[in-house]
Amino acid sequence: MKTIVNIARVIVGLLFIFSGIVKAMDPLGLAYKTQEFFEAWGAGGGAMGSVMNSLHDFALAFSVVMITVEVLAGVALLIGWRKNIVVWVLFWMTLFYTFLTAYSLFTGNIRECGCFGNCIPLTDMQTFIKNLVLLALIIILVTGRKHIHPLFQAMSNFGIVALTVMGVVFLQSHVLEHLPVIDCLPFKKGNNILALRQMPADAIPDKVEISFTYKKGQEEKVFTSPQYPDSTWQIEPETRKDVIVEKGKNNQPLINDFSLTDVNGNDSTEAILSQHGKYYLFFLNKLDRRNVFYWIKSFVDIKKKAKDNGENIYVITSDREKVDSFMNVKQKYNVPIYTADVTAIKTAARATPTLFLMDGPVIEDKWGAADIESASK
Repeated sequence: MKTIVNIARVIVGLLFIFSGIVKAMDPLGLAYKTQEFFEAWGAGGGAMGSVMNSLHDFALAFSVVMITVEVLAGVALLIGWRKNIVVWVLFWMTLFYTFLTAYSLFTGNIRECGCFGNCIPLTDMQTFIKNLVLLALIIILVTGRKHIHPLFQAMSNFGIVALTVMGVVFLQSHVLEHLPVIDCLPFKKGNNILALRQMPADAIPDKVEISFTYKKGQEEKVFTSPQYPDSTWQIEPETRKDVIVEKGKNNQPLINDFSLTDVNGNDSTEAILSQHGKYYLFFLNKLDRRNVFYWIKSFVDIKKKAKDNGENIYVITSDREKVDSFMNVKQKYNVPIYTADVTAIKTAARATPTLFLMDGPVIEDKWGAADIESASK
């Protein structure tokens, strides 16, 4: 039993550390996924909707804490620190994750759990099975925790735990300002946005069965494509039903929701991204007047640099009126503003603001809020 417990201890500990560190490289990704759950659970309104809406703004804090606890629990398990508390924390965390995955899998309201972040995408079924196996291993740890012994003296164990917490929190705070350490998103440097908006060459579309309700006299009957009735039957309005009978494969573009709309509502995506030479995209997700003085000078410097080099710069936001109003309040910057879907901006720009240096449709470089000043030099 001792050997089994220690094997489970190593597997569970390393898995939690790995999972937590991968998510710590992009804590906003987990925050956005958390918000999806809040939105799904609050969609019905009422008391539940009110509670979920109130939690929406705390998603990032929740994600930072969960990631830190995940890594901490994994390290603590490996070194045998506070074993009785740690194994129960692991048990309840895994039970909670299993519930989330089951909800996502069986309701279809959430696409993918995000348990390993964007770098290692798993299907809901794969994640659900993984969590069941993990839960079984943790039950072994709970029942056999007497076989878990500390590896070091108490003060040494505490020091390792303290350093772990500081390291994970520092990593997360760093990437929130400087962008993910390892960029696994479709908007990473070197990617061609226009190419990734296209359907993959090896895409297999879903097989869809279309049915309508027809009526002849007093008789009603449902007919399914391609077996439709003759002209003696009259189709009933608004009775079309599309049912996916076989899921396709690889039939979603990596970038499928990114489009740039001008002030007149025209789609300008192709026109902007197809231009030759270099230009800048300046993403503003949430415009906060309290921290804008940190980046406004850099924005002015980048605009001047672009003008001197004969390059264009475009502001991309989901709230044109707010940004346009702000720009006019500060100065007449005369920079075109384009709107994009807020979800697309969240994917493209993990920090506010985020700057892209484009070369045609290719992302040549990108900077987060803390590094934009260097791009202006």
